[in-house]
Amino acid sequence: MIRNLLLIMMPFLLFNCSKKETTLNSKSPNIIIIFTDDQGYNDVGVFGSEIETPNLDLLAAGGVQFTNFYVAQAVCSASRAALLTGTYPNRLGIHGALDHTSSHGLHLEEETIAEILKPMGYATAIFGKWHLGHHPDFLPLHQGFDEFFGIPYSNDMWPNHPENKDYYPPLTLYSGDKIIDTVWSDQSMFTTLFTDKSIDFIKRNKNNPFFLYLAHPMPHVPLFVSDKFKGKSKKGLYGDVIMEIDWSVGQIMETLKKLDLEENTIVIFLSDNGPWISYSEHAGSAYPLREGKGTSWDGGVKIPAIFHWKNHWEAGLVQPHPAMSIDILPTLAKIVGGNLPKLPIDGKDIGGMFLDSHNQSPQDAYFIYYNRNELQAMVMGDWKLIFPHQYRSLKSGQEPKNDGIPLQYRMMEIEHMELYHIPSDPSEKLNLIHEKPEILEKMIDLAIIAREDLGNALVGIEGRNTRKPGKVL
Repeated sequence: MIRNLLLIMMPFLLFNCSKKETTLNSKSPNIIIIFTDDQGYNDVGVFGSEIETPNLDLLAAGGVQFTNFYVAQAVCSASRAALLTGTYPNRLGIHGALDHTSSHGLHLEEETIAEILKPMGYATAIFGKWHLGHHPDFLPLHQGFDEFFGIPYSNDMWPNHPENKDYYPPLTLYSGDKIIDTVWSDQSMFTTLFTDKSIDFIKRNKNNPFFLYLAHPMPHVPLFVSDKFKGKSKKGLYGDVIMEIDWSVGQIMETLKKLDLEENTIVIFLSDNGPWISYSEHAGSAYPLREGKGTSWDGGVKIPAIFHWKNHWEAGLVQPHPAMSIDILPTLAKIVGGNLPKLPIDGKDIGGMFLDSHNQSPQDAYFIYYNRNELQAMVMGDWKLIFPHQYRSLKSGQEPKNDGIPLQYRMMEIEHMELYHIPSDPSEKLNLIHEKPEILEKMIDLAIIAREDLGNALVGIEGRNTRKPGKVL
């Protein structure tokens, strides 16, 4: 009798188990990462900008503003690999900025945020710039994303490049794995188009958890803006572009409010690296930080970072302690109860940093690489150690330009280690290498471990635990 009763009840029990699982998944927080390109530390109002960014300022007021948030490298592809995998990009064999000649991309065995969330019932999409391999096997639909609408690499990788004219092929626009259009001369639709695609995705998935990765190609050069923001800023075309990005953030947040999703949606705003300062008035500002994109000074690797989760994280919190983009994947995995990637990653859960400004990252230190696996700097708490290396800096005596043609760089040489106390010296001007021997010793010990693990081309060490990128067969 009991057996017969169980057989009769089985469909009902299965239905209810399924329904309970669906209900739990529907309550999992939605996740939105807005990732801009080459936006400087000083290009958001709450970080000191004169450009009007009311929506980003409002996002910060209701969320957590990190004033010392780092990317793993100050260059496009490497920075994106770190964000999406929670791993130092040099561990993955991703360096620099991939282009149309690159025969490699993010290895399919590496797991992205999308691949962590998708098994948990999340719909996943990327709109905008990918830049982790343009060959078919490396595109987003093979890395955990259900939808992709955007461009395969940077928006200046087209025939109209100011210094390499006709070197790059036409810039293609993808929908999924298919090329649907070619962008010949006008990119003014990009910010609004990718915003509209994002809003449509949110609306279509309002009843189930979703992960949206909105990777704006702007404000990377060449700068383009829609007519509705042309001439609106006091900071010229660059300011117009930032205002449209701010508008985009406002549109996303307004959509969440209308759909009653704001309290159940994590919104993260970041830039991939600092401003490309050689483009002068077509570039942003990293003030008061030193240098910009393509360097391991804070102007290159420190970014404006805002984290918002209404009624979950401390509204208006200003977090002064350092963290890095590699920590985002494990933090999100912990929040949603997801599994970490099977291969080792470098990020750690920083969830406590969103609740109290005194809470610090569990990382012992952060290591900043550039070029072909050069360990150029590291951050440990309040301290930053610079290792001997070459870096680019603008040649002196050049007048600012507003024509989209870059100024000229010169190579600078750091011959000895330099130590900076970032809270009191954000511009990295006062070298304290001889004043803090105990700090220096601890940082060198950690750097030795990092070199053995990840390698360091500056001293000829390959590293024991690096992995290969995916390769075209």
